[in-house]
Amino acid sequence: MSQQGKKPHRPEHCRALTPTGWDRARGRVGSQVEALFAITHAHALAKTGQIPQALSGVERAHAALATGADDDVPFWALVWGPHAATVHSRSAKVFETLGDQSSSARSYATAAASRSGTTYARTTALDLVAQAEQQAKQGSIEQACTTWGWAIDTMAGVRSTRTLKAVRSLRSDLRRYRARGVRYRRRAR
Repeated sequence: MSQQGKKPHRPEHCRALTPTGWDRARGRVGSQVEALFAITHAHALAKTGQIPQALSGVERAHAALATGADDDVPFWALVWGPHAATVHSRSAKVFETLGDQSSSARSYATAAASRSGTTYARTTALDLVAQAEQQAKQGSIEQACTTWGWAIDTMAGVRSTRTLKAVRSLRSDLRRYRARGVRYRRRAR
């Protein structure tokens, strides 16, 4: 509920939900699932401006992820795909919220690389688009263009509102670099 609650931009409600989920899950689920609860909590903390606690939450999530590699995972915890990819993607969102574009870009890249094959093409493409946006904000335009290219390639055959929105955002972001010869319009179409 907390992850979905961030979509209408009401982080104060998300912040109220995550400690309850975290407290109820801790010690009752495997480390992989605890990592999901911990990173959701960290994201809510970041959204409400609690920076040191958010960063501690990211560390806690990554520690849980590292210790639970062989855990059995219930089906409901796989809704966002592989745990490592989800934790890295959510970590990227924490860093993005905190304005750490470099860490955010690295985490999005790790998330995208943690998903295999075409099974998670939409989610992988969205992580790549977010990575490219963070790279562009850092001024790494060539790197961002390469990442956007991978995102477009990954989106081939994917039909979703979020990927359509991502392509529109990509086209808008690239407009200001048109003078430098950046041409992704045809590929984006």
